[in-house]
Amino acid sequence: MTIKIMTYNMLHIDDNPENDWHLRKGLISTIIQREKPDIIGTQECLFSQIKDIIALNDELDWLGLGRRGGSKDDYMAIFYRKDRFEVLAYDHFWLSDTPYDVGSMTFGNEWPRMVTWIHFFDKKTGNNFYHMNTHFDHISEASRFKSAYLINNKVKEFGKNDSIFLTGDFNCDAGTSTYQILTEEGPFTDTWELARENKNKTSDTKNNLHPDPGGERIDWILVRNVSNVNRIKINTDLIGGDYPSDHFPVTVECQL
Repeated sequence: MTIKIMTYNMLHIDDNPENDWHLRKGLISTIIQREKPDIIGTQECLFSQIKDIIALNDELDWLGLGRRGGSKDDYMAIFYRKDRFEVLAYDHFWLSDTPYDVGSMTFGNEWPRMVTWIHFFDKKTGNNFYHMNTHFDHISEASRFKSAYLINNKVKEFGKNDSIFLTGDFNCDAGTSTYQILTEEGPFTDTWELARENKNKTSDTKNNLHPDPGGERIDWILVRNVSNVNRIKINTDLIGGDYPSDHFPVTVECQL
């Protein structure tokens, strides 16, 4: 039995006239209903956006926390199918030298960066696994390096045989030093490399709400102890010619 994981930077609400959330929330919901992911690791959602996504997709539940605490600022919200998964445990930590200080920043980033993780029980298969979701800094390379090392260390707190999914917008291309810290020095493998079928190999995952052919893949789904990866794709669907977000979602289908 397969599990379908999506990573999706849904773009927070701002005053850019091209960023019309009233339009985009319906487009994003259409993609969710087309792809039918079991779990979605999201980046940049504000609390009001999370409520809209849940209202439009009532098969989903979610967990998360604003990166400045409470409902303040962006979330690393994880959505999941409530009929399939039971939450065994969850937590949040910040990408800093004091990871349990809410909103802490010591790695050189100007905005708080964090990880939300959930320990799931899959009622269909009887498997337990972890899902971690993050958004690395878009300016500071040093922050990205330190964030990758911190995640590698935090994973050691989980059981060594546990399966883990790590989703996120890492704000750097696959193959860069940050990627290598996670996939060569760390325990993770890129599902893009494991997949038997790859769709839209040459597409950017960030589109900036415009056509932007460049081939940079900055949104990744990394795994530990997950080897049977059937297919992965960058979903470049435009609905009526409109961009649902300034990132394309990435979806992987695999078995634990």
